[in-house]
Amino acid sequence: MGGVVHFEIPADDQERARNFYSETFGWKIDPMPEMNYNIISTTATDETGRPTEPGAINGGLMGREGELKNPVITVDVDDIDATLKTVEQLGGSIVAPKDSIPGMGFFAYFKDTEGNIMGLWENLPAEQG
Repeated sequence: MGGVVHFEIPADDQERARNFYSETFGWKIDPMPEMNYNIISTTATDETGRPTEPGAINGGLMGREGELKNPVITVDVDDIDATLKTVEQLGGSIVAPKDSIPGMGFFAYFKDTEGNIMGLWENLPAEQG
């Protein structure tokens, strides 16, 4: 069962959005200008950056562009390629194909049968020891 592991909020003005969410909810938001992205911490994390509170998730804030116009919920899957194939077989479509974040894992975006954009996340395989 794929769990919700991340959310993303598109913004026309990232600085304004950072200020809004940090002031409204007390979220810690760290800009990553080299990626045109911001890491949102809504809860405490461990040394790997994963939330320490069961069920809690953190997220990101990015510039609004293309079809990514509304907040996105990201679901953890074992195999993005297989999941995207299932999405298409069931009437959904791929918005952004599988891509990687070095040292972390893979992501993709799809549109469901109702027109909602959703994200997928696949962790890098655990190191074989």
